[in-house]
Amino acid sequence: MTRSCLAVVLAAGDGTRMKSSKSKVLHPVGNLPMIAHVVGAAQAAAVDALAVVVGRDSDAVAEAANSAVPVSTHMQKERLGTAHAVLAARDDIAKGYDDLLVLFGDTPLVSPQTLKQARASLADGADVVVIGFRPDNPHGYGRLIEEHGELLAIREHRDASEEERKITFCNGGMMAVSGRLALELLDAVENDNAKGEYYLTDIVGIARSRGGRVIAIEASAEEVLGVDTRVGLARVEALWQAAKRHDLMTAGVSMTAPETVFLSHDTLIEADAMIEPNVVFGPGVTIASGAIIKSFSHLEGATVAKGCTVGPFARLRPGADLQDKAKVGNFCEVKNAVLGTGAKVNHLTYVGDADIGAGSNIGAGTVTCNYDGFNKHRTIIGEGAFIGSNSSLVAPVEIGSQAYVASGSVITGNVEGDSLAFGRAQQVNKQGLGRKLRERLQADKQRRQKDET
Repeated sequence: MTRSCLAVVLAAGDGTRMKSSKSKVLHPVGNLPMIAHVVGAAQAAAVDALAVVVGRDSDAVAEAANSAVPVSTHMQKERLGTAHAVLAARDDIAKGYDDLLVLFGDTPLVSPQTLKQARASLADGADVVVIGFRPDNPHGYGRLIEEHGELLAIREHRDASEEERKITFCNGGMMAVSGRLALELLDAVENDNAKGEYYLTDIVGIARSRGGRVIAIEASAEEVLGVDTRVGLARVEALWQAAKRHDLMTAGVSMTAPETVFLSHDTLIEADAMIEPNVVFGPGVTIASGAIIKSFSHLEGATVAKGCTVGPFARLRPGADLQDKAKVGNFCEVKNAVLGTGAKVNHLTYVGDADIGAGSNIGAGTVTCNYDGFNKHRTIIGEGAFIGSNSSLVAPVEIGSQAYVASGSVITGNVEGDSLAFGRAQQVNKQGLGRKLRERLQADKQRRQKDET
C-alpha cells in the first residue's frame, strides 16, 4: 500500500541577517526562489500535500511555493521555536497522513533522494528519523548520539561532553515523523529552557521515553546548508551551479571553462552542444544538440535549435527562436523573433518582434524599428532576402522573399519579393565645399581658444 505524506515547510523566519526588503526564502538560487527548490524536492519525493508555515511576505512566499500537489499556508504569528512553528500546520497534520516531513524553506540543496530515504525509514518501522550530516568542522552543531543503530539523543554543542564533542555526525534540522504519532509528540514538547521556546529536537527524547524507535540518516553537508546571509546565499549558489554544470557535462554538453558559465533552474541543453566561457543563461532557455554558444553571450527565454551559432557578445531575449543552423553574431540582440533555418544576423544588429525567413541575411547595423512609443509592431522578412547594412525597417513592414534592401535604407513600406528597395536620400557632391567647411570650423575653434586665454 502506498504511504501518504505531508511535508511541512517552515518559512516564517524574518531573515534579518539577510538585510533584505523581502523574506529570505524568496531569494533565488539558479533564478528560482529558495523555497521553490525545497518544494520541488518534496514533490519529487512523492508527498501528497504541502503545508507552508509563513510569516513575512506571506502572499509572495505562498506563490513561490506553488506546486503540482495541494499547498496550504499557515501563519505563524509568534516565533516560539521550531516545534511551535510546525504546530502552526496542526489542522493539516491532524488529517492523518502516514508520514510527516519537516523541511526548511532556506535549505534549497536538499535532494529528493534523502527525503525518500527518510520516508523509507518510517516505512521500515522508525517513529522519528533525523537527517544528519558530517561537516568539515562540527564545532557549534548539535551532535547525534547513536547506539546500536538507534539515535539516543541530540546533544547541543554547549551541553556536550568532551567525548561527545568528538562525534562528527551532526543534526541537520530536517526530520521525518510517523504521522500517527506526530501531534502527540509535538504537543508533548515543553519550553523549559533559557529561551522559553519549543524545540523540535525534543521529540527525539519524548519518542524514546515512550518506547519509540528513533534513527538518523546521513545527507551531504551541502543538502542541509541553510542560508542566513548574503554570503551564505552566494555559497549555496556556487554549489548549485557546480552541480548543475556537472550534470550537464556528464550528459554530454561541452563547456571549455565551466566555472564561468551560469545556469538557471530550467536550463535545458542537449548533448553535443558547446558552451564557451562567460555565458549566462537566464530562465527559459533550451539549447539543441550541435549548437555553439560563444563567449560573453546572455540568453533568456530563448530556443536555439540544432547547429545554431550564437555570439560572441550576443543577447537573446524572451521569445527569441532560432531554427536549425541560424546564426546570431557578435553584438546582436534578438527579442520575440523567429530566425528561420540558416538565417544570419551577423553583426551589430537589433531584431525585435520579427519573422526572418530561412536563408535570409541581415546586414550589420540593421534595426527593426518595432516600437512607436505606445505599441509594438512586427517585421516580416521572407526567405532568402538580403538586408543591406545600416538599414532601418520601420514596422509594421513586410520584405518579400529574395528581395534586396540597399544599404543605408529606411524602409517604411512593403517590399515585394525579388525587388530591390532603396530608401535613402540621393547623394549630392559639392565640389570644394568640404575645404570651405573645414576652414570655417578651424577658424571657429581658434577664436574660441583665443577667447578662453
